[in-house]
Amino acid sequence: MISPPLLNATLNGTSAVLLATGYAMIRAKRVLAHKACMLCATLASSAFLVSYVVYHYHLYATGQPPVHFPGTGAPRYAYLTMLGTHTVLAATLVPLIMVTLTRALRSRFPSHKRIARWTFPIWAYVSVTGVLIYVVLYDIYAAPVSSALRLVR
Repeated sequence: MISPPLLNATLNGTSAVLLATGYAMIRAKRVLAHKACMLCATLASSAFLVSYVVYHYHLYATGQPPVHFPGTGAPRYAYLTMLGTHTVLAATLVPLIMVTLTRALRSRFPSHKRIARWTFPIWAYVSVTGVLIYVVLYDIYAAPVSSALRLVR
């Protein structure tokens, strides 16, 4: 069984790959491939958001504490800086994606391109740091995931 944190990291990683591929496609003037990649990236990020909210609601509802970073010193400051920037940028990302996607679907390409120049790097950063946060917390510092597994069963 896949744990919810691993599922979330996988969805973030999938989104990052689709974003990079979509960017490469538009640079190569392959508009339909770009559109497909970006719509799939939106679906992956949406699935992440739903999974993340459900998992954390489950933790809250069952009285389980969220996982905290166990490191100290410089690694802790680095992790918390990454987590803080990830969280703040993730909160700004939902409206940015919605506006960017709406402008593209309405064929308002000049305004789509202007906002996409902001949306893309923020989205890419949030997707990649989502994976890094998982790796640092669950692989490098080996946080327990046993309570998370109960959600999947």
